[in-house]
Amino acid sequence: MNISILLPFKENFTKSMAGAVSLFVKDTSKASTFKDKITIFGSTKKKDFLLKSYINLDTEKKFFKSSNTEYVKTFLSHKFLKKTNILEIHNRPNYIKQIRDIYKEKIFLYFHNDPLSMNGSKSISDREYLISNVDKLIFNSNWSRKRFLINLDDNKFLKKTAICYQSTNKVKINFSKKKKIISFIGKLNRAKGFDIFGKAIIKILNEFNDWKGYIIGDEPREKLFFKHKNLKNLGFKNNDFILNFLKKVSISVVSSRWDEPFGRASLEAASRGSAVIISNKGGLPETSSASIILKSLNEKNLYLQIKKLIKNKDFLTKSQKKNYKNFFLDHNYVTSIIDKLRNEFNFTNLNTNIKKNLKIIHITNFNYRFNGRLQYNTGRRINNGLVRLGHNVLTISDRDVVSQNKTLTDITGSKKLQEKIINSYYNFKPDLLILGHADSVSLETIDFFKSKNVKISQWFLDPVSKFGPDYSSNKQRILHKDKLIDASFLTTDPKSLTFKIKNSFYMPNPCDEAFEILENYNKNCEHDLFFAMSHGVHRGELKKGKYDKREKFINDLIKKNRNIDFDTYGMNHIQPIWGNEFLDKISNCSMGLNLSRGKPIKYYSSDRIAQLMGNGLLTFIDQKTKFNDFFSKNEIVFYKDIDDLSYKLNKYTKERRRIAKNGKKHYFKYFNSTIIADFIINRTFDNKSKKKFIWEK
Repeated sequence: MNISILLPFKENFTKSMAGAVSLFVKDTSKASTFKDKITIFGSTKKKDFLLKSYINLDTEKKFFKSSNTEYVKTFLSHKFLKKTNILEIHNRPNYIKQIRDIYKEKIFLYFHNDPLSMNGSKSISDREYLISNVDKLIFNSNWSRKRFLINLDDNKFLKKTAICYQSTNKVKINFSKKKKIISFIGKLNRAKGFDIFGKAIIKILNEFNDWKGYIIGDEPREKLFFKHKNLKNLGFKNNDFILNFLKKVSISVVSSRWDEPFGRASLEAASRGSAVIISNKGGLPETSSASIILKSLNEKNLYLQIKKLIKNKDFLTKSQKKNYKNFFLDHNYVTSIIDKLRNEFNFTNLNTNIKKNLKIIHITNFNYRFNGRLQYNTGRRINNGLVRLGHNVLTISDRDVVSQNKTLTDITGSKKLQEKIINSYYNFKPDLLILGHADSVSLETIDFFKSKNVKISQWFLDPVSKFGPDYSSNKQRILHKDKLIDASFLTTDPKSLTFKIKNSFYMPNPCDEAFEILENYNKNCEHDLFFAMSHGVHRGELKKGKYDKREKFINDLIKKNRNIDFDTYGMNHIQPIWGNEFLDKISNCSMGLNLSRGKPIKYYSSDRIAQLMGNGLLTFIDQKTKFNDFFSKNEIVFYKDIDDLSYKLNKYTKERRRIAKNGKKHYFKYFNSTIIADFIINRTFDNKSKKKFIWEK
């Protein structure tokens, strides 16, 4: 995916003169997963550009012609525009009409200032035009977004918008090295409240002669001077200097009179562990949750608040450390928001090796013959992901076909299945064939697709470790098609196996937004711990004489925890549950045990984990599964053995909400069906170098 970023005309994307917009673009471009596909366009006379991916546009100045119009015209004539999938325009809503007449792909518009103060977004008609012609409107604060939506239908237009704060890096701070320094950083004018700071700081320095004040900034249009032997004006400094200087600043003041759309000065001060005093203007309160907000913006209040910090060292230290601890707006976090938005709009064009809209035949058991009892299966989850990616998917339920087409001349129904698959090829002409546990598809049929240069992959959910159940048969099933398959995807880590599978990858069990719809962490549940299993999936009931070793573990666990309310199915003569009944039962449980058959092995879990974590249950899993590679203890609970599990069940019964909520959020962020489908396609098309997924790092 090629991304072009258009900066405002004369924006100094340079090391010596970079402003907030340039720094934002530089930092988020460097941290982006698309960094090799980003090109930044601007126009400046300086030459010390921040990134090599920057292209400086030479715009010819014409009399009676707008410089901005000519600048945009020059950009639109650039040859790279034809290859651009997403165009991101910063802080110039008035560019959109000129650009939209020529460029028909996706456009993002970033607002760094108050939208109602900018040409192109002042009026209601301006903003309605932007909503109709821009794919995403991105604001640097909630305050800015609210300003844009004034007198517009919030509910109707809100989905077109997003908030993406500015960012800075977070470094380790040694608080013992903080100096008795009070800083003011920014334009030295009345709008920024410099006059208020100047009067207050003189009084402070007269009273506390062991403290110093430092001013960083300039303002050629307004002259405000304050003199004191302990007050130093360093003039304009670049951002690297400021960030380094803030490490030793104890108190930072941002006393703006005007409504700051966000406030980079307070953001950076918070990241360096300064006590931050701000005015309650615009988006300033959003820069740090631990800032001290002036109730009334004047010299007296600012003086009293600085004095309070100086006189009360514990209060000062607490304010500094709280700011630092609560800071989360680093480059990676903010960039992840931007990249998510990019993926929403262009996930079907992740690389030039994969067509934007693939035609895919997906063959697995869709269980049509069970009338919805087995609707919630992984095949449908993956299928949903493929469709959300914009691909055209033809589904074939292999086991339904063979079950419904058994005749005297075709006893197993296999001939009819192969015939159906081959005919589907000729009618559909697919780019990709995906098989999921499709054991009934013959090698001859697969070889036919291979001869037509169709890419072929398979996914496999059952354990294939020698420590798991049905090892020999599962090994044979996965290896049966190995020579004809371009890529295999397993819910067991291929590196942990005793045999090799060609071009194989670990694949997490996907959750799906249409299936995992509960938020159990938000409710008081009737039962504590949910556990369900089945050894009669297709018949729908327990098989006589069938025993599962997990039954002993669960029964022993129940005996050890009489105070825990267990809700178990598929054992102790309680029939398994399916479909909507499963959803009803799980909705009444606050916690879930993810216990798969066989010994716990690296990364393996049944699809139950997606149902538990995806529905917001606090989930417990054996630490030998190594899921700590993906989840922290703040998202899932790991246990060593039955005694450790018993202890933690009791420990978290009343404290499960936070972890369960984090777990669902994390699972949906990284293991949702769209991401898993994207992973299958990328690796099948041998796109290893283009994109990394969390389980590959």
